[in-house]
This record gives sequence, C-alpha cells and structure tokens, in this order.
Amino acid sequence: MRYFELLDDVYRTDRWELGKLVTAEGEIVVPGDLMDGVPFQPIGGLRVSIKIPGPPMDFSHAAFSVPIVNARVASILTELATQDVQLIPVDIDNQPGRHFVLNALHVLKCIDDEASTEVQYWTEEDGLPEKVGQYCSVHGMRLDVSKVGEARVFRPWGWSSSLIVAEDIKEALEGAGITGTRFIDVTGPAAPDTQEDASEQRHLARLRQMDEARDAAWRSMGALEAAAIIPIIPSGPYWPGHRQAWRVIRRESGNTLLVTDGLSDPFIDREELSPGFGLELAIETSEPLPDVRGSWQLRLLREVADEVAEHENVRAWLHKGLMSMEVSGDAMPEPLVTREGRVAVLLGLEASTLPRRLPTPAGDVLLVTLKALMPAELDFLLTRRDGKGELARRFAQESDAPHVSRSWRKPVV
Repeated sequence: MRYFELLDDVYRTDRWELGKLVTAEGEIVVPGDLMDGVPFQPIGGLRVSIKIPGPPMDFSHAAFSVPIVNARVASILTELATQDVQLIPVDIDNQPGRHFVLNALHVLKCIDDEASTEVQYWTEEDGLPEKVGQYCSVHGMRLDVSKVGEARVFRPWGWSSSLIVAEDIKEALEGAGITGTRFIDVTGPAAPDTQEDASEQRHLARLRQMDEARDAAWRSMGALEAAAIIPIIPSGPYWPGHRQAWRVIRRESGNTLLVTDGLSDPFIDREELSPGFGLELAIETSEPLPDVRGSWQLRLLREVADEVAEHENVRAWLHKGLMSMEVSGDAMPEPLVTREGRVAVLLGLEASTLPRRLPTPAGDVLLVTLKALMPAELDFLLTRRDGKGELARRFAQESDAPHVSRSWRKPVV
C-alpha cells in the first residue's frame, strides 16, 4: 500500500477560495482542534464563507488548511475509511448541497526521518521548552509504512498539518473525477525526478536567492536571530511562495524589530524570478520583548500581513504612500483598542534608522513600517482631510524614531 499527502489544488485559478471556519456564534474554530486525531464536537452549527467567488471544488481548504468536502467525497470516505474520519456538517454561504469538515481521527508517529529530504527539530536554544524534541520543519516527507497499521486516512505525528490518504482512496477520488485535489506520494524512497520535481527545484533555488538577499538586509539592521518564526498552520491567505515566516532583529538601540519574511518571495506558479508582492512589513518596539511569539506586536504584524496578502488594492496603496488600517483587537493591549474592539495602524511612516527599500536579485523590495495608533489618533485621522499626513508630521516632531510602536504612551493629538 502506498500513501499520499492530500492537498488543496491551489494551482487552479478557476476556482473558489474559502474563508475561516466559524461557529454559529461567529467564533473562529481553532484549527488545532481538527488536527489532533480526536472527534470534534462543535456547539451549534459550523459555517464557512467564500472569500473569493468561483467554481466550487469537491475538496477545498478553508483558512488554516481545514479540509472541506462535499457529499461526493464524503460518500467515498464513508465507504473506504469509516473508522478513520469524522464528517461534520458545515454551511458554505448558502451553497446548495451538503458539505462537511473532514476530521481525521488518527495521528500516527510514522515519518521516516532518514528517507525524508530534511527534518528539523525544536531544540533548547529555540527558547520553547514545551516543543523540544518535536518537528519544527519537514521537507520531502516520506513515511515508514510499517508504522501506519490499518489506517486509511490520518495525520503524521509532529506534522499534523499534513493529511495522508491510502492509495485506494486516492484512486477512488480520481476515478470519481473529484475536483480540487492534489496528491504527493510520501511512500518509500523518493521517486525519480519528474518535470514537476524539476520545476519545484527551480522554485526552491529562486527562494534561496531571495532568502540570502533579505537575510543580508536584515543583518544590516541589527542582530538577526537565526531561527525564523514559522507557523505550523499558516494563517490567512497564501503568500507568493506559499510560506509564511517572521524574523526577529535585536537592534543596537535596545529595540526589537519584527519583520515579515516572505511577502517578497517569488510566486510559486511562475517560472521567472520575481519579488512577489514587492514589499515586506516591519514593526519596531521599545518595549521589553522576551517572548516574541506571544507578543501583541507579532500578533498585530500577522493580522496586517494577512490583510496585505489578501487584498491587491491594499498592496497597491502601500506602494503609493501612507495608509491606515484597522484589525481585530483580540488579545491586544487595552490602551490600543477602540470602542469597536479594533486596533488601528499607520503604515508607511518614514524611518531614518531603517532602509526604505531592500535590494534583491529580483529588484528592490519596499519595507513598510507599521505603527500602532491610540484610539484618539484614529479619531483624529478619520476627521481630518490630511489626517494621515498630519499624524506623520506630529510623530516626526515628537521623536527621531516616529515609527516605533508602544502600547503605553500619550497620543500626539
């Protein structure tokens, strides 16, 4: 028996794209609850929005790689893998027909480290003792089939964002003409290079070029921490190279600079070397930041990055000049949260201590700063014709580092 990673065929352009899975009360479902191999019991119904309209797929990923299937797929899984899956009804923006969240009920410790292209583990040096000994990255995953047993649908332990199906299920899905699926063989020795493998290798080479250029730029700004922050489960829409990462730079001033690292990756579906969206985001803070992963600054940076990746008009505006934006205020410092439960940022402030552009082999990449605004500053911005420009002038008068964000400070208005 061979086994395959089942993926959403994101290479198709003529298709819908689904949003976040939420409960009947509008609460976002924690994706990890659907990746730990146990039944999930939602309170009330579940629903998911259509983020980008288009032809519906039989198999799709909602945000955070949550698999959504229609009745045709559900029927095949019920017949071939009854004991391996939980199919939870979900509504999709009034779409006809029945749809289900696919929850795999097994997590198996079956990754073959030696046969896989590369595996890396969390170490004590990473500062996350609860993760030491677990996978932090897996590339070219191969499975030890002797450890799979009778399971036909499962997730591999330590890399549970991957969904694995047996060969008979793959053949049944393909035989039924199921749309939206893509399969990668993860059994035994790696197969000989194919045209698709060669294309992937070329893309990886382009990524390495951009990584090296950005790393050089990041190091020019301070002490770059070696380990990137990489989410096990990506949030929000796909970035150009289908990878999300954040870097931590400790500056000589004592400040901490957090930057996105991948918005300028080459597009995965294009052969040419490109700078992706042509920009990266940065937030600098003077507040102590011993736990970057749990910080509000990283949360804010991720929220803004999701908006930038999702909306082309936002990216176009950022290349023109200053822009304001509001994002969710969940888990944000109370002084920054508006009456409506939002946090505002001003994007694109000039920073004399940061480069405006990063040189790369694909061309210059814009570095866009974001500054957290106090609620009073947002009110001022919204009631003035040149509110953004006036705020920028007042920030520049107050400090020689006007882009720096703090949660406790006096408004400049």
